Amino acid sequence: MFKNYFKTSVRSIVRNKLFSAINIVGLAISMSICLLVISIVSESFSYDKFHADYDRIHRVITQYQFLEDDPNDFASTSILAGQRTMEEVPGLEASTMLVSNYSEDILINDKYYPIEGRFATEDFFEVFSFNVLRGNASTALEEPNSIVITDKTAERLYAGKDALGKTMVTKSGKNYLITAIVETPPHASHFTFQSLISYSTYKAERNENPDSKYWISWNNIWSNHVYIKLLENTKPAEVNARLLSISEEENKASDRISNTVSLQPLTNIIMRSDLSNSNGKVIGIEVIWILTGLTLVIILSAGFNYTNLSIARSLRRSKEVGVRKVIGATRGHIFTQFILEATIISMISLCISFFLLQVLKPQFVQLLPEFAEAYQLNTEVSLVLYFILFAVIIGVMAGTFPALFLSKLNAINALKNSGSGRLFSRVNVRKALIVIQFTLSIAFIVAASIGYKQYKYALGFDLGFNTENILNVRVQGNDVGQLEAAFSKIPEVTDISKSTLVASTGSTYSATFKFEDPMDSTSLFYNAVDEKYIPLMKHDIIAGTNFTGLSKDPKEESVVILNETAIKHFNMGTPTEALEKNVEIDGKKLKIIGVVRDFHYAKIQDDIEPFGFRNTNNQYYIMNLKIDTKDVLNTMQKIEQAWDSVDEVHPLNAQFYDERIERAYADFSILFKVVGFLAFVSISIATMGLLGMSVYTAETRLKEISIRKVLGATEGSLIKLLAKSFMWLLCIAALIAVPITYFVFDSLILIDMANRINIGVIELFSGVVIIFTIGFFTIGSQTWKAAKSNPAQTLRSQ
Repeated sequence: MFKNYFKTSVRSIVRNKLFSAINIVGLAISMSICLLVISIVSESFSYDKFHADYDRIHRVITQYQFLEDDPNDFASTSILAGQRTMEEVPGLEASTMLVSNYSEDILINDKYYPIEGRFATEDFFEVFSFNVLRGNASTALEEPNSIVITDKTAERLYAGKDALGKTMVTKSGKNYLITAIVETPPHASHFTFQSLISYSTYKAERNENPDSKYWISWNNIWSNHVYIKLLENTKPAEVNARLLSISEEENKASDRISNTVSLQPLTNIIMRSDLSNSNGKVIGIEVIWILTGLTLVIILSAGFNYTNLSIARSLRRSKEVGVRKVIGATRGHIFTQFILEATIISMISLCISFFLLQVLKPQFVQLLPEFAEAYQLNTEVSLVLYFILFAVIIGVMAGTFPALFLSKLNAINALKNSGSGRLFSRVNVRKALIVIQFTLSIAFIVAASIGYKQYKYALGFDLGFNTENILNVRVQGNDVGQLEAAFSKIPEVTDISKSTLVASTGSTYSATFKFEDPMDSTSLFYNAVDEKYIPLMKHDIIAGTNFTGLSKDPKEESVVILNETAIKHFNMGTPTEALEKNVEIDGKKLKIIGVVRDFHYAKIQDDIEPFGFRNTNNQYYIMNLKIDTKDVLNTMQKIEQAWDSVDEVHPLNAQFYDERIERAYADFSILFKVVGFLAFVSISIATMGLLGMSVYTAETRLKEISIRKVLGATEGSLIKLLAKSFMWLLCIAALIAVPITYFVFDSLILIDMANRINIGVIELFSGVVIIFTIGFFTIGSQTWKAAKSNPAQTLRSQ
């Protein structure tokens, strides 16, 4: 029976070449996108599952709240929270604490090599199942000045020699004993490392300064990450209750800051993009949902094609159904026949889509550096099985409606009316599916157009200062004086300033800001800069002066320059009246010497808040080079040579300001690229479906067209007659798509942006014009062909 069904299905596919080709190509294009998303989802949910008992491992995260501000969630927590969790929370099998941002230069054979890592407590390998190749995992991180390195790091530093037991000498004069070699963390680990240094080393270094206790305070949540492994019978809710109790106890000591700690399952880490201070890769569940949703839309469009064309072809196949039923076929047999046919088409499409997938993979990972870091998208055997299962499901789903429709036909009516359209005169499903397909296509085009306009708007937005021809160079721990002297020798470098961060790209620093009332405070975002920064960036000082003639000792910070919003927040009067007044920033009494005009130090979608320029030269991490050249490549080579004269260990890390701005608004660029691509795919699939329907309509109405021509109808009137019903469907699709897309962007996506575009007629109706043009030519080509036919030939054969 199955063999008979298979042969019949294949013959039907071959006999109806045009309809089969439309279905196969449409499904193949949409399925290739689906396979990509299946690969992404599969890899996303595989993260961190290589650890033993991964379902019992959790990270301690923090909800930070300053006064009445909205709370922010952080992946990090305080060392004190880690200590109290390890000592006071029952039901723990093991726990470990990591401190990020360790970096050193290691001296080996008179040459320095950079190395990065994390400080880790001694039970690190009790929580995580990273493979220790050599050394004792249980004692490797016990003693001070102990270090564990990965096998790749060992090979890079010692080139084939056994690194275990060797002493590493750092540029700062410290000695570390290599106590273990661990296999490089796999790609599916949310955090990686080149080295792990014993936490006792970090603790000893901090205890050298007995006056500084902030590193261990409850509010120092910025660089520390705590992980715990629960006992088998311990419930996370019980641990969370104890952590809440500890949080409430510690928060009593602070009247401004509240930190509440809780657990986050290890397997959820990769999906929480809303957490700040993440210590590794983050994808975000919203990315998965968006990709899945958009892909579902595309595959539905291709499925609609199959359903639509199958119903259209049912007029011809009704006789086949009638004959089968007369000779004994049941409704179930007919249903199975058409489901199998749809599944065969789906499997053929799968084979084509697999090759299209190989083209899509590199295009996807190039959208963002984060994607390239997070995904390998290797095709595993299990993934192939998912692909096959997916193809079968799509085949069954696409074929179900036509199979139900055809299998319920009455044999006598099917044979009696097989040459008539009356049998299917009430079928309006085809029209509804066409409307849905083109509604989606128009919505995608409109969305891509709006996203592109917002992206261009962000790039061209007046930030309130100059970014043109500014090259931002990361200091990477070098002496800023030496770097400035080296860069100053380059003729094309006309000016140099120094700063803590690159403003307007998303990076921010903040401090507690007070004026006269010690109980009234707010957050002040700031950038530590030298006296050349404000003139170089062309910030507008509307009152007072720049930093000039000040002490170079960072301990003697005494003045600050604020923006207009900062002085308005505390009602200091006009910018001139605010001068010489004293404010408190992070506990330091500072005098206002200048006021700059408000500018966008954060991204343009954020409101302008209190901001200040500080003059603390121990926080210079960026050098800002003003470049005047017509040969950028040659100038960059000179800058790289100047860098190498100061630092032979670390490669130059530099970007032009405008490139950083583009990178900051990459989300809108990705929206335009992804949605634009999906619009192209959706239009292609919908147009192929429309072509099939046009061919079917022209063929079934050929006799009517011939009679009308004999009675004097012109070719133009015939085209208008045949195309009218389709064009009305496109009008309905436009009336649905345009207002819905406008609402989604205006009231949901762009609603919270302080600076956004106004959605205009061009963005809204560009999709309508494109779809109508494509639809008219698609329909017109087939109706013109039918209208040009010789009526004598047509009527003679009827």
